[in-house]
Amino acid sequence: MFNNRSQIVKTLNAQIHTNGHILGVAAGSGMTTKYSVKGGADIILALSAGWYRQKGRSSLSSYLSYGNSNRIVFDFATRELMPLSMNKPIIFGLHASDPTIVLADYIANIKSAGFAGVNNFPTVGLINGQFREALEEGGLGYDHEVEAIRIASHLGLFTLAFVFDEQQAEQMIEVGADVICVHLGLTTGGDLGAKKVHSIENALQLADRIFVVCDEMNPQVIKMVYGGPIQSPIDAQYFYDNTACQGYIGGSSFERIPAEKAIFHSTRSFKNPTHSESKDLLMDVLSGKVHDYDYVEFVKEHIKENFQKPIQLSEIALALHVSLPYLSSKFKEKMGCTFTEYLLRYRMNKAAELLIESRLSIVEIASLVGYQDYAQFSKMFKKIKGSSPKNFRNNQTF
Repeated sequence: MFNNRSQIVKTLNAQIHTNGHILGVAAGSGMTTKYSVKGGADIILALSAGWYRQKGRSSLSSYLSYGNSNRIVFDFATRELMPLSMNKPIIFGLHASDPTIVLADYIANIKSAGFAGVNNFPTVGLINGQFREALEEGGLGYDHEVEAIRIASHLGLFTLAFVFDEQQAEQMIEVGADVICVHLGLTTGGDLGAKKVHSIENALQLADRIFVVCDEMNPQVIKMVYGGPIQSPIDAQYFYDNTACQGYIGGSSFERIPAEKAIFHSTRSFKNPTHSESKDLLMDVLSGKVHDYDYVEFVKEHIKENFQKPIQLSEIALALHVSLPYLSSKFKEKMGCTFTEYLLRYRMNKAAELLIESRLSIVEIASLVGYQDYAQFSKMFKKIKGSSPKNFRNNQTF
């Protein structure tokens, strides 16, 4: 059954085994649910943030007293999401510190209504400073979220816990969370997106530390990331390649940002039928229609398509009509590492894939990832992966 906890875990692990990772979508409407499931989503999260996004508001609206988060989720999820979920599990975003509910009774009602699981959202983990201190002192802190996961797990519900540090990961694992999802903050990008977020590298390091805790305490727990600087499939792949991450959950990435762009460009095209909007990133960049972040996206896309060839940031800067120091600075600001470091890690991850999945010689693989000098390739591979290419291949299980 789609709402049977053990079956959900089994199905998700099967997806991880065959596809390498799983995908969760925080949906705020039936439309998002219907087409994200068709596109391959494995789980659907019903969060009040998604409901507010569909109203054209920031996800942070779910943190203010515009409405009761739990009632909003219960209403729109049962009426819009469940009828269109096509047997994919719907996870209830529970505001655990809601003072108007008896937590155990409310979670029992969630289960009776047909929800497959529970997630701690809105979460006080996104709040810091004096307000966070006041919430904790007032008995409205993160402990309520840990208790909610414990109760849900005890009742046989699937549990997906948002965590923000190693200690919270430990707490959630101890009470039986099925998924530990490192919440990296509000998603950047688009008109309503967060303007200040972790760099990709800083976010990766945080996730890596938390996943180490997961593997030490419970190697069976599923490890995922959410939001923050992850805006594209390339960003998500960077986490898969460089941490123990097994899946990505997004909300704005799937419904707000695509909708913003599509509605804006479609409306403008109908308003000005003779104006044709370029869909090619390079053309957009060269015509000056994009912001700094898009320059970084272009560089990452260029690496993805041309990592086998010699790549110089100076040549990319020349093509983009920007200075090398400017492009280098913007790349490091967004990614948290230099262009050279990113390119090296990308190539070595590709080499590792080929060493595992192919029978090509190591010299051939070196050439395929842009290295004609085998000795240099071997040195760089050992620097990134901790062993020589030969030992790395020999240690794999085929």
